[in-house]
Amino acid sequence: MLSIFKMPLDARVWVFQSKTELSDLEIAAIEKEGNQFISNWTAHGASLKASFDVLYNRFIVISVDEQQATASGCSIDKGIHFVKELEKQFNLILLDRMQVAYRNGNEIKTCHLNNLLEELISSGLYSENGNKEDANKIIVFNNMVSTKKQFDTEWEINLKQSWQSRVLPA
Repeated sequence: MLSIFKMPLDARVWVFQSKTELSDLEIAAIEKEGNQFISNWTAHGASLKASFDVLYNRFIVISVDEQQATASGCSIDKGIHFVKELEKQFNLILLDRMQVAYRNGNEIKTCHLNNLLEELISSGLYSENGNKEDANKIIVFNNMVSTKKQFDTEWEINLKQSWQSRVLPA
């Protein structure tokens, strides 16, 4: 199966973040389901050239090379329905866009956006005095990317440059 890393820069991308880290068994089962889904995924009867990846034991990344066939509203709905089925089957939370993921050393942590500043301070990643240099060192995941090019350049980004920086003191 294709991987996001083999897709063209203009491929459409959807990133779904698990609130919890996935086990190796969960990843194997999810990848099996995902690869089966994309192998049968169509838009108006045309097969979609798609990829399915599980990254960092937490992120499900689906992409479509629209040079072959464009993902239509119906096909995108099928993709969201598939992700909802994964949530049910594996008891996951994948569609909560208010969950933010950030790096703490080699570990990826998640929290609600409203608690991000408090979490960063309590973990020692951000100082209470609001040192802007701290925000340059904190890596967050921007799951709102929509193309492979954005995925490559804007998915893992420092907090200061991200949309999540709105939680930082002015």
